[in-house]
Amino acid sequence: MKWKDPLLLLSGIGISNLGAWVYLIALNLIVLDMTASPLAVSVLYILIPVATLCTNFWSGSFIDRLNKRNLMIVLDVIRAVLIFALPFMDSIVLIYVFVFMINIASSIFEPTSMVYMTKLVPKGDRQRFNALRNFINSCGFILGPSIAGVLFLFGSPYLAIQLNAVALFISAVIILFLPNLELRNEKVISEKVSMAIIFNDWKRVVSFSKLHTHIALVYVLFSGVIVFMSALDSLEAAFATEVLSLSESTYGFLVSIAGMGIIAGSLINALFTKYLKLYILIGFGSISTSVGYLIFSFSSNFILAAIGFFLLTFALSFANTGFLTFYQNNVPVEMMGRFSSVFGLIEAMFIILFTAAIGMFAELFEIRATYIAGSIAFLILGVVINVVVLNNSKRNYYHQEEAYSNLSL
Repeated sequence: MKWKDPLLLLSGIGISNLGAWVYLIALNLIVLDMTASPLAVSVLYILIPVATLCTNFWSGSFIDRLNKRNLMIVLDVIRAVLIFALPFMDSIVLIYVFVFMINIASSIFEPTSMVYMTKLVPKGDRQRFNALRNFINSCGFILGPSIAGVLFLFGSPYLAIQLNAVALFISAVIILFLPNLELRNEKVISEKVSMAIIFNDWKRVVSFSKLHTHIALVYVLFSGVIVFMSALDSLEAAFATEVLSLSESTYGFLVSIAGMGIIAGSLINALFTKYLKLYILIGFGSISTSVGYLIFSFSSNFILAAIGFFLLTFALSFANTGFLTFYQNNVPVEMMGRFSSVFGLIEAMFIILFTAAIGMFAELFEIRATYIAGSIAFLILGVVINVVVLNNSKRNYYHQEEAYSNLSL
């Protein structure tokens, strides 16, 4: 495969991801400065799954019927314009409205980019591509806060937010130079999307899931990984500062160690792709991620906490690479937008429920006890995932050599 176009796509994703970290940190500071309320900052995070709930029940039907490259460009431009306008607002309600619209555009962009990547990258190269994508995202995780800190020294959070808008414009320009795959290989469906069509699309996803239960089961179980991580991460800062008594700067260093873990894991995935089987990546990654959380939950000092953080992000890079490649290889590309949107809606609902539940338990009981209980439940899920993916009779779902083109719709 010629890597020019995939690397171009990765550069666009990298610039956008880097800008997103700067934007997130800057927006937190702006809202905190305006309101002096941590709850007001928490609302920003709640708006993310709420936007997914409002979007995913219909967005997949549009994604699968529109030109993916053009849709990605439009969404980048929309987000850039909305983000550029944020610093000019003095109303917290108006900021929430604009952030909600930005989150809606982001929740549509993610599955759209996934479909485009699947079409652009041949099956045999997807595992390495996904590993490189994890690497680039993790670099943003490390560099984003550092760049934000430098910008705050020489400018303000408002400047940082507007530079993120510029990053999204650059991302849109980069995507413009990517091939228009629908025009090259297939005719884009042009039909008016109605509620009847959306309902029919849901039925097609359900029918596909019933026909290919292993694919649906692996997707649902891995969504559970994301749900547990989101819920446990909501207690992370409180656990580190209140239970372990770490200073804010020490906690920041702990987060940097987590970033180094995912960078190391992504590099190993990219360099040793041909030796790493997908079922091993998913199984090892899932259970080791949960072990990392368990170590962190039992930690009593910085060293143990750092070991847990490094392990969980290191293992997560394996799990993410394996799962994304499994998903791309087994879900037909023509219905990928609908499939991920339907299951993403369910995932968002569970993220909200689990995060609220773990926050409530942390209030009623000790933070450490809640974190330990959540980590043990996560470990049980990891064991279940291993039982499912290591089933020898399902090994054909994890082959890399030939496309799984005989899947029915």
